[in-house]
Amino acid sequence: MGTTLALEDRIKRLEDKDQIRDLIVMYGIIMDEHDFEGIERLFTKTASLTSADGVFSAHGIDAIKSTYQDRFAVLGASNHVTHGNVVRFADDDPDQATGVVTSHAEVSREETALIAALRYKDKYQRTSLGWQISEREMSFMYYVSFDEFKDALVSDERVRVYGDRRTADWPERLNTGDSPKWIKEYIS
Repeated sequence: MGTTLALEDRIKRLEDKDQIRDLIVMYGIIMDEHDFEGIERLFTKTASLTSADGVFSAHGIDAIKSTYQDRFAVLGASNHVTHGNVVRFADDDPDQATGVVTSHAEVSREETALIAALRYKDKYQRTSLGWQISEREMSFMYYVSFDEFKDALVSDERVRVYGDRRTADWPERLNTGDSPKWIKEYIS
């Protein structure tokens, strides 16, 4: 009987991972469609949305919706593409998980065509609606116009979307000389 329960638990984890991965894909679709109401399905009521560069800092669903409403006002067409998602479940709570999402986005912002390489460090929580994001931190390898891409990629200042040139959030090894702690925890 113990084997059956372990197998059921393992199957449940696979189903949960699949639901979280659906959530991640739906995030991109909701962003691309500027679906303001869909944001409430993505994030818990007490979620936080931040960015490594400090541009985003929203806590609670109303603040997150306001942040995205401001973004939707300056964005035209976009295409958010998820490349992969690593999910780890909490050992002590089957309703909690963490994840890292790799992605890129093609974005029209204030009539400028931009491209971005993004990572999201997430925390997920199972709620009555299913899995939702309870914490999301965005970071960028680059966020530049298509015209600047070639020159920006060989520079440390690869975030150029805000009217200035900023050091990219990753690869952290290039910025700090060491791999990030979360990778070391993952591979150990």
